[in-house]
Order: sequence, then structure tokens, then C-alpha cells
Amino acid sequence: MSPAVSPVPRTRASREAPPAVAAMVRLIKETWAEVEPDVAELSATFYDLLFRISPDIREMFPINIEAHRGKLVRGIAHVAQMVDRPDDLVPYLNQLGRDYRKHHVRSRHYEAIGTAMLGALRHHLGSRWTEQVEHAWAEAYTVVARSMQEAADADPSPASLTGTVIDHRRLTWDLALVRVQPETPINYRAGQYMSVEVPQRPRLWRYLSPANAPRKDGVIEFHVHAVEGGWVSRAIVSHTQLGDVWRFGPPLGRLSVDRDSGRDVLMIAGGTGLAPLRALVDELSQWGKNPNVHLFYGGRTAEDLYDLDDLRALAATNPWLGIVPTVEDGSLPGAERGTLAEAVTRHGAWPGHDVLVSGSPQMIKATISRMLVAGTTLDQIAYDPFTLN
Repeated sequence: MSPAVSPVPRTRASREAPPAVAAMVRLIKETWAEVEPDVAELSATFYDLLFRISPDIREMFPINIEAHRGKLVRGIAHVAQMVDRPDDLVPYLNQLGRDYRKHHVRSRHYEAIGTAMLGALRHHLGSRWTEQVEHAWAEAYTVVARSMQEAADADPSPASLTGTVIDHRRLTWDLALVRVQPETPINYRAGQYMSVEVPQRPRLWRYLSPANAPRKDGVIEFHVHAVEGGWVSRAIVSHTQLGDVWRFGPPLGRLSVDRDSGRDVLMIAGGTGLAPLRALVDELSQWGKNPNVHLFYGGRTAEDLYDLDDLRALAATNPWLGIVPTVEDGSLPGAERGTLAEAVTRHGAWPGHDVLVSGSPQMIKATISRMLVAGTTLDQIAYDPFTLN
């Protein structure tokens, strides 16, 4: 099971939380801050309780639980801290509930997870676990579980689909391009992402973004970087074979370009975070008239900009598209120097632009923080949360 570990982006109009909800979230944040330094021990207690409460739930997790330890607990805590932001949280929980259908999660499993989470927190907080704290965590988890279950129950589409690997190429020693032919066409939109299970790492899912817009033949292209400590990404880069059968969860995510808004678009891509933005550019290239798109594409060195030649070729035939390569170290003709956050903000606050950011959680956080300081407004910016591995 793959939880969310990044904050959900704010929508353009968020309702202010009632005082009681705000107080509930404050208690959750305060108590989580106390136990987070010991999250490894908290997770061990959580899984011990969970597998005793519901032994069959063990089959939903990878054989090597160490590869997953801490992620689910952190995910629950992060989401619980956002129940005062329903306009942001509910759409994301609806997507997550649809995605979790691939695990065959039932109502009793949600109950078991909630009970184990409360039990683990109670154990580690000791005397600091009060009736008010228990009520806050229980109420927040109830909101999370109910939203996910309702979305799952309302979705008539398949819980998962399969596809066969038809191409695997290592672009560098730690980067691979993989093309998959789905058995049944996957109804995704350019800019979305989906969870993927590969045969080398059963039950250990990773989120990947298609790097192409939907095609008539249904083939999906993925760009995968072997993340340090990444069980799935390293297996994909090093051990994928033609004919491997991958399993996919439903498409998720809200990154998109509104061609009718009258606003130009700023895209900011770090590394393989390029993939969803590349898919959007691919889709836009099918139209003759588009908003102006400025794509900042960054990496530590020039070698990290693996798709730069193809992007420049695309820009040469599409005057609405501008490519701005950015490198932190070394040199590259026509490139800006520094981090993406530094390069983008050198050009000001980008008023009148919709801003799409994609990359690692660290890159997204640093870029958005610097843009806000530079004067970009939060309601201009969109990104999708997903785990690195």
C-alpha cells in the first residue's frame, strides 16, 4: 500500500475550517510532532497491532515490510493534518480511495488500520494521550476513511489493469525508458500519474507518470530514474525484461493545461519530473493554437537533461513552446545556471501564468517556497503529490 507523503496543493478557493476542526488539527499536529522523531518504533508497533487485528491484511503488503516501514504511518499522519482543508483534501482522498481498490481493501481493513494507528499512538504518547487527543485522531481518520471508501464504492472501472513491456532502454546507467502495451487501453489524461507494480517487486507499488499523451495504439512511455534506496525504481532500471507484465492502478492527478483560460503557462520540471509535463506538451502539440508555454527543465548537470534534444526539436516546430534548460553544475550552451528555484525566480513572479511544478518533493517545496517569496501567488501554482518510490 502506497500512502501520500507530500502535501496536497491548495485549490483556488478553500473554505475556512470551523474553529472545532482547527482545534482538532492543532492537537493532531502537536502530538504528531512528539512522536515523529520515533517514527520507526511507532511504525513497528503499528504493524504489530495491525497484523494481529487483521492477519489477512498482511497479504496487501510486500514480503519485505522493511521496504515499506514508516510510509503508511507517515501518510496517515500527513493526511490527518489536512482535514481542515476539505476543498484540497477530499478530491485527493477520492483519488486515493479509487487507487486502493487494487489492494482489495474493505471496510473492515480501514477499521483495522485506524484501530492500529490509535493503539500505536496511545502506546508511544503514554500520559500525553488524553481523551481529547484520541477524539481528534479518531475523527480525522474517520473523515479520511469515509471519503476513500465512498469514492472506491462509486467507481465502476476496473481496480487494476495489466500491460506488457515492449521496450526497455537504459538512457544512462541510472535512467531507463520503458514502453508498455496495456492489455486494455488505460483511460488516462496527459499530466496524470498511476501506481505500478512490476514482477520483480510484487506488492511494492510505485507511482509513475506517463511521458506521452494517450495514443491510438494505447502504448505508454515511462521515464524511470533509479532512486537511491528505491526498491522498485532500481528493479525497473536494471532488471526489466521485454515481456514483463506490469499491473497498474487507476490514473490519478490533476495537472492540466486550460487552453481556453487566456493565461500562459510556466512548467517547471526536475529530472524525470519532466514526464507529466512532457505528456502535456505532447498533447498540446496536436493543436495549432495554444497558450505560450515556458518549460524550465533542470538537473544537476547537463547529463541529467536526458530529453533536451527532443524537447528542442519539438520547440522548433511549435512557436508557442520555449525550453529553458537549467543546470546546477558545469556548463551547457543556452542553459541557465543554478537550481530551478533560482532560475525561475530570476524572471520575476510570472503574473498571468498558470504554474505547473513536477519533480522530487524536495525540489517542489524549494521551488514553490522561492516563488512565493518572489511574488507568485499560491493559487497560480499546481502540483501533484506522490511518493518517490
